[in-house]
Amino acid sequence: MAISAFSPAVEPEVPVVPQDHPAATIPVAQTPPIVDPVIAAIAAKSYGPSRKAIKGIVAGGITGGIEICITFPTEYVKTQLQLDEKSGKPRYAGIVDCVKQTVKSHGVTGLYRGLPVLIYGSIPKSAVRFGAFEEFKKRKMDSKGNLTVGGRLLCGMGAGVCEALLAVTPMETVKVKFIHDQNSPNPKYKGFFHGVRSIIKEQGIGGTYKGVTATVLKQGSNQAIRFFVVESLKDWYTGGDSKKKVNKLVTGLFGAVAGAASVFGNTPLDVVKTRMQGLEASKYRNTLDCAYQIATKEGAFAFYKGTLPRLSRVCLDVAITFMIYDSFMEVFNKAWKD
Repeated sequence: MAISAFSPAVEPEVPVVPQDHPAATIPVAQTPPIVDPVIAAIAAKSYGPSRKAIKGIVAGGITGGIEICITFPTEYVKTQLQLDEKSGKPRYAGIVDCVKQTVKSHGVTGLYRGLPVLIYGSIPKSAVRFGAFEEFKKRKMDSKGNLTVGGRLLCGMGAGVCEALLAVTPMETVKVKFIHDQNSPNPKYKGFFHGVRSIIKEQGIGGTYKGVTATVLKQGSNQAIRFFVVESLKDWYTGGDSKKKVNKLVTGLFGAVAGAASVFGNTPLDVVKTRMQGLEASKYRNTLDCAYQIATKEGAFAFYKGTLPRLSRVCLDVAITFMIYDSFMEVFNKAWKD
């Protein structure tokens, strides 16, 4: 008999084994699941970046690009003064003289020499910093969404170390060498990418990691201080209520205070880092030798060269950074729920 294509499928009869039959007592092996869902969930939570971290990476990257375009001239002056060693013949009498000489020699745009290097570096640096902080914070905060005093320091330090290793050290090395090179009579770097290729060709990948120890110490302490101060002030302002919003201008004020605290806390490390990443870094055996030579040849005050321009830059920098970052995170949190 022909079977229509629309006829219901005929299922084979499965023999029913009576309960008193011997075969009914034979245990049937159960096929275990390939992956335990609980273990999979734990693994995903432990090793995969959280949505909060991903939002932090995106918001941080955008923030870094905007911030550096606003504050670069002060960064340029700070770097010039730190490279202007006291042991030789100083070129600049101070901040104003540095600006005057730069504008006279290269025009106003001279204050923006090396900007592309920092744009390329600031976006990943800020992305790594805030992404890492959000991830660490998510793992350390309590049920109310708050961090302990120690937690604020640890999360900030962790964010600083991550950005130092993954972004800051190589990009800062290229930036300092590029700016230093532009001051020589015959600059050898034609641009950012040419500078990177030249440094790697001459010194290898390790050439972009000069001063890594000083950079890790600087960034770790920097972000530990900044995030600690900002998070502590926010906690005080909101009375411990993490859901309460903080006005953006207030956030900017907190950021400026945090920036000032970090400047006075680690300017010596910043000076050593800059020297270790300059074109004359080869005359120092290591970070400790660099610090020793600065102290013996130039005196203790040399560790605070560039403090004033750095203070103005960092206060503005950190204030702008936290204001922009919080604004983007507020938008992302509304559009993209955790």
